[in-house]
Amino acid sequence: MSRDRSRPRLRGLDRSALIAASVTALSLTASGCVVVHGEREVIPATTRAEADRALRQFTAAYNKADEAYDSSLDAGHVTGALGDIDAARLKAGHANNPAGNPAHTPLKLSDATFTIPKKAGWPRWFVAEAQGNKGGDLHWLLVFTRAGLDEPWQAAYLTLIAPGSLPEIKKDADGWAEAVPADSAGLTVAPADLSKDYATYLKSGGKTFAAGTHTSQWRAQRAKAARKPGLATQYIDQPLTSGDYAPLALRTADGGALVFFTTRRFEKQTAAPGASIPTPNESVRALTTGEIKQSLTMEFVSNEVAVDPARGSGGEQVSVLSRLEGLTSAQGS
Repeated sequence: MSRDRSRPRLRGLDRSALIAASVTALSLTASGCVVVHGEREVIPATTRAEADRALRQFTAAYNKADEAYDSSLDAGHVTGALGDIDAARLKAGHANNPAGNPAHTPLKLSDATFTIPKKAGWPRWFVAEAQGNKGGDLHWLLVFTRAGLDEPWQAAYLTLIAPGSLPEIKKDADGWAEAVPADSAGLTVAPADLSKDYATYLKSGGKTFAAGTHTSQWRAQRAKAARKPGLATQYIDQPLTSGDYAPLALRTADGGALVFFTTRRFEKQTAAPGASIPTPNESVRALTTGEIKQSLTMEFVSNEVAVDPARGSGGEQVSVLSRLEGLTSAQGS
């Protein structure tokens, strides 16, 4: 399943010691009282072995849910944007195939590498990149998070990337990465603002984001769709930034950051008088409430991964490397 290119060394810090360190760091006051400072300790988010186990558990649960079209079978292993996308996909699949997925092929992830940041407090998180048997030559890039020691690791972000397309991640002598705070001011865009700025860019354009498939080209495709004769298409993009949708960022070797973030969009199609809405596919129909008469409003959740350069580096446009989205609901009227 895995191969660790970074080779982080624990230097005698076994799993039990690592967990203990994340819970408590004790110091004695002058009165002899014990004060807990565990949330201030900057330690690796997990061990390589535990990260590998989390990826295996996710894959097993994902396959069970996909085969049965039953979201309850992997609900404990997904959250955030991926959780929304996955639950809607399984809901639609079950509606159209109550007996299960007739085209199920087990997902297999191999040659996995893990990027594990050192950080204080919760949530803790890590990144896994693996070759999959689905998605062609693209690699699966997942971010796992958990909110406490008693919580399971859950996959919050999933995108597909071309091998070798990620920037070099900054790592210390032991192979641990550096988590970038959401409010970091040393980047072109603070990770906390990236979702909002991306939504604004998709509506109005601008120079914050570099031209590419998920920026200028996508805006052009949307503009073309909006001008289709007999069918008006409107788009509303919204940021998602709190809780399990919070952005997560890793420091890159050049001082920038690799940022994972989430957005939501609504796409409303309205037919002109005498015309009709194009017949949606069975998956869209399964997630649609109301009767489609003159319009159809679809809601999508997207998760993106972007390279956010260091401020003053000379190349100060954010590059969106990958975007994976899924329909989560629809309303006919």
